Amino acid sequence: MVLDDKQAFEEIYKRYWSRIFWFTYRKLKEREAAEEIVQELFVNVWNKRAAGRIQKLEQYLFSAARHRVIDYIRARLTHESYAEYHQTFVALHHNDTEESVAVNDLSSALVESLDKLPEKSREVFRLSRIESRSIREIAALLNLSEKAVEYHISKALRILRSQLKDFVTIFLFFYYYS
Repeated sequence: MVLDDKQAFEEIYKRYWSRIFWFTYRKLKEREAAEEIVQELFVNVWNKRAAGRIQKLEQYLFSAARHRVIDYIRARLTHESYAEYHQTFVALHHNDTEESVAVNDLSSALVESLDKLPEKSREVFRLSRIESRSIREIAALLNLSEKAVEYHISKALRILRSQLKDFVTIFLFFYYYS
C-alpha cells in the first residue's frame, strides 16, 4: 500500500462520508442501513483505487450511493413481498397439520442445505436470491468475474435441487392434492 493512497483515501472519506451518509439516510430513514451502504461504497472506492482515476468524484459518490439505495429498497421490497406471500400461504393452510409439517420440514431442509454449500457459493446465492442483487453487482462486491458469479449460482442451485428434491415432491403433492 502506498502511503499517498491511504492519505488520499482518508481525505476523501473525511470530506464526503457525512454528506453521503445524510443523503442516504434521508432516502432510507434507517440509520444502520445508511451506514452500511456508505461503508460498502467507501470500501468499493478503496478496492478500485488502482483501477483508474474517477473524473468527477463527488458525482460518482452520490450516484453510486443513489444506486445502492435503490438496490437496497428493491431487495427489501422483494424480501417483504416474499414474507407476505409466505404468511398468506401459511395462513391459508394453517389448519392442515400435514402441510404445516411439510412446509416446516422443507424450510429446515433448505436452511441445512444452504449451510452445506461451499462458502463462496452460499454468499453468491444469498446476494442473488435473497438480496436480489444483479450478477454485475455481486461480481463487483466480491471481486469476482461475472462468469464466476454465474458459476456459483448454478452450482448452488444444482446442489440445492439435488438435496431438496424429495422435499419438493412431498410439498407439491400436498399442494396439489389437498
